[in-house]
Amino acid sequence: MRASHLSTNASLLVLAGLLTACGGGSDLVVAPPADPGTPPPDIPVLTAAQSQAWCEALPAAPGLANTTVTTVYHPDGTRRVGNVPAGDLLPGHCVIEGKIDARVGADGKNYHTGFRLSLPDNFNGRFLYLGGGGNDGSLADTSRTAGISGATPSPLGQGFAVVSTDAGHQGGTAASFGAEAQARIDHAYAAHDKTARAAKALIASRYSKPASYSYFAGCSGGGRQGMMFSQRFPDYFDGIIAGAPAMRVSSGATVAAMWNHIKLTAAAPLDGNGAPVLSQALSSADMNLLGDAILQQCDAADGVADGMVGNTTSCSFDPVVLQCAGAKTATCLTANQVGAVKDVFGGPRNSFGIALYTGQPWDNGVRAPGWRAWTLGSSTTATPNSAYVTLMADALRHEFFTPPDPGFDILAFNFDLDPLRMEAFSQVYDTYRDTTLAAYRGSGGKLMIVHGMADPIFSATESQRYYDQLVVNNGGLAATKQFARAFYVPGMNHCAGGPATDSYDAIQAMVDWVEKGAAPDRILAKALPNNAWFPSRTRPLCPYPQFAKYKGSGSIEDAENFTCSE
Repeated sequence: MRASHLSTNASLLVLAGLLTACGGGSDLVVAPPADPGTPPPDIPVLTAAQSQAWCEALPAAPGLANTTVTTVYHPDGTRRVGNVPAGDLLPGHCVIEGKIDARVGADGKNYHTGFRLSLPDNFNGRFLYLGGGGNDGSLADTSRTAGISGATPSPLGQGFAVVSTDAGHQGGTAASFGAEAQARIDHAYAAHDKTARAAKALIASRYSKPASYSYFAGCSGGGRQGMMFSQRFPDYFDGIIAGAPAMRVSSGATVAAMWNHIKLTAAAPLDGNGAPVLSQALSSADMNLLGDAILQQCDAADGVADGMVGNTTSCSFDPVVLQCAGAKTATCLTANQVGAVKDVFGGPRNSFGIALYTGQPWDNGVRAPGWRAWTLGSSTTATPNSAYVTLMADALRHEFFTPPDPGFDILAFNFDLDPLRMEAFSQVYDTYRDTTLAAYRGSGGKLMIVHGMADPIFSATESQRYYDQLVVNNGGLAATKQFARAFYVPGMNHCAGGPATDSYDAIQAMVDWVEKGAAPDRILAKALPNNAWFPSRTRPLCPYPQFAKYKGSGSIEDAENFTCSE
């Protein structure tokens, strides 16, 4: 259980004044008995009318320094999860949108740290911070989970207070804010500190006491943010879920993205003007061919040939087995294609042969649309649209290089010299260096890493090696599992998608771990109904280094017929 990390006396005085103004005091009601395992039902709550009055009065006196807020109250049953026409209705809740430390940057643009905090009438004592993603720049919907834990019912609907942030800059995913020094620092960590403290203060004000438990959940950039909190602010959260954590995004994964882009471009066919068409370097049929060959080599290592590489650490594969003996056919890859695949999965190196980032694990998920979207894109012209080009190159030019280099040609990336230009910001932004997490462990925090084995941008091998080092530095696997566990999802692309059971409730697993001491020995995962490969399949996600092993009988679509094994 964490303290609010911010003096709340002023905020509580604000609450008292608001209650008096709207007839509070004797009209306070006590929350009804909670479900088993939830925090004690001693949280004073307001009637719906009082909640609305509190929400609408807050902008006049938010009780936070250098902060302005706007608010909207949504009565019970008037808004749905995701604000869509159909689906689950939400309880009454106050949505607070705030601006902290508004300023004019050195580049002449307006900046502030924006946050969106939803405070439900049926508060269950829990605070959830939703991580962002990409280059941030916008506020996530606080009625949903952000890119992780797809099987989790709306935390807001369950009674969590939920916050998101734009990470200190506005304007969507564009990385042009990187030209402004303070905006870079805010994006790295400062905006998240401000948002967490503001949210905790407002929660204490609204409910007359701090949250009983605080949680973080995010994927990709959000996973990096979770790891950042565990290191820079280790007493802020009782539980952190870091999905596909971008621990080396500004020094390693982006280097790999440039490497992959260059290698795949070199293998691409030329258009009528002699320019490469990146998306056609490997066709969908070629990727299916590669996926099938990986399965033939590695599928059965988990006890059954089921279209998934369940034994994630045992797969060793060489794509040279697919190389054409002569002309290209539907059953083979050209020498250039094989070379590009080997380079991509082998990882980037400089001219001295020194590895600059981990390679990619071999997994059948390479055939999925999510893998192509990052690496190859869909453009049928010589203008590529892969996420390496549209997202990662933008971040490289404007934020990861010091100083920024907006006109940089990514096909001219120098693997000897350009990584040196990324090191300064890496010291501020990246989270891979602390492989002990002594402060977070000492504070009693729990960490859960979740990563797809076919993630084409942040390699699952990176987070596996990180976890291996945690084990070494914390006295072995048994000791490490007391506070940190990692789960690897066969077939899953970046945060979701692919031939995978990619829907699971990591948030409930974390709540049970923190509040009941029930460490997750397996998490039930399922494939969504629209999964093109196995829409009804379930599997256990097992804590690394265990994997889901078939028991030898029963339906291979049912998680009950698999055990977690090494």
